Amino acid sequence: MQLDHTVTVEEAVQLLAMVGDLSMGQPTDGSIRSARLAERLALADGAEEGACAHARLVTLLRWSGCTANASGFSALLGDDVGGRDAMLTHTLPPGTRMSFTSVAPLARIHCEVSGAIAEAVGLPPEVETGLRRVWEHHDGGGMPERLAAPHIPRLVYYVNLGSDLEILARAHGIDEALRLIAARSDKKYPAALVRLLAVHAREWLDANDAPPCPAPVPALAARVPLSIVADMIELKLPWLLGYSRRVADLAERAALMAGLPPAQQHCLGRAALLHGIGRAAVPNAIWQHSGKLGAADWEKLRLVPYWTARAGVQVPSLRAEAALASHVYERLDGSGYYRDLDADTLTMPQRILAAAAAYAALRMPRPWRPAFTAPEAAAVLAAEAAAGRFDLQAVNAALGAADGTRLDAGDTAAKRKSLLSERETAVLRRLSLGESNKEVARELKISPSTVRTHVESIFRKLGCSTRTAATLKGLTLGFI
Repeated sequence: MQLDHTVTVEEAVQLLAMVGDLSMGQPTDGSIRSARLAERLALADGAEEGACAHARLVTLLRWSGCTANASGFSALLGDDVGGRDAMLTHTLPPGTRMSFTSVAPLARIHCEVSGAIAEAVGLPPEVETGLRRVWEHHDGGGMPERLAAPHIPRLVYYVNLGSDLEILARAHGIDEALRLIAARSDKKYPAALVRLLAVHAREWLDANDAPPCPAPVPALAARVPLSIVADMIELKLPWLLGYSRRVADLAERAALMAGLPPAQQHCLGRAALLHGIGRAAVPNAIWQHSGKLGAADWEKLRLVPYWTARAGVQVPSLRAEAALASHVYERLDGSGYYRDLDADTLTMPQRILAAAAAYAALRMPRPWRPAFTAPEAAAVLAAEAAAGRFDLQAVNAALGAADGTRLDAGDTAAKRKSLLSERETAVLRRLSLGESNKEVARELKISPSTVRTHVESIFRKLGCSTRTAATLKGLTLGFI
């Protein structure tokens, strides 16, 4: 039976808003707070209830295209997350080149994707149009089409003024925020709206924890696939496309094979579709890095599941799924993150999600390696189970769901240990670093002829004839 992985449009919008905030280096409630200000401005300007609701939705979704152009901003600014935060807060380093020709193509991608998302979830045409025009300016100096009034919907000004006030007041204080906004009067926004905002800005910011009463939007009660959130996240890194869908399918089938009840199967599938939310907060340069990460970059990766867990706070109806999703990188030996849990606390659904995500990742190519074959991926999980990091039952369920492969207890620690001796393992690890026989001999304090004997034995046992192939086999079997 196909399990239901839909959410309401309102829930999808809230999740997309959070992903957008993380991608732009903003607090996870930044778009919510900006939307409240945009609504208040619309109300004060005499807009009808429907227009106020549309302004709220455009504000929440205004970053929904930002994952699609993350690679472009990474190339332009070096850091797609921190760089765009600096753009929003007017803190880019002096001399940063941000020409129209370099940014306009990225703005076009952003607007097209966010408009397409609004269309896909069935939001009103006014919302879609607003998203496609959200970077245009009152005087025609915006992007990507350089439209000017009256060809820009008025709700775009509500959105931009509410958003800019929230971001700039948080970064610089309200007085400086109003000065920066006033400097763009009759350029980015109409002067009359700037004056209206200035009158109420302090009052609205003080009351911004309590939202105004928005008009109901019937379309928000409709249901849409939760996978739209996963797909939006994975636009950030093209080599990730489809990953969360694969994990969801594998985790659900593994849960069925493991005998978990339908409710847990359902939660696992939905959690898998959410588990990448926190990935949006990490700059592309870190994801693309092929070598060893420094401490600061590694700490950003450790926070990925934390930000995913925060999605349950922002969308309480998905709290259980977000909590499960945030355990995807925990390991039985306590070496995982971000909670550093171990076998005493990890449940079977959490263990299955971890195994399914690891297997799906191995089976997909990455910029620094090709995809593992099914036997190679199974060997990696076998080694991880033998080392005490993955649960053997969960691994068996994931492998069985993938292609029917199963591991017996005898395939884990004992057989792995007997394959290569400790000395052969040490030699293989040195070979994987590109060292010659003489260099290995010097490091291990043995003779070159002894190294040569060990290399021949390693090749024979691993069924290899080259050092590169032996290295790959060593990685898949967990010797390296």
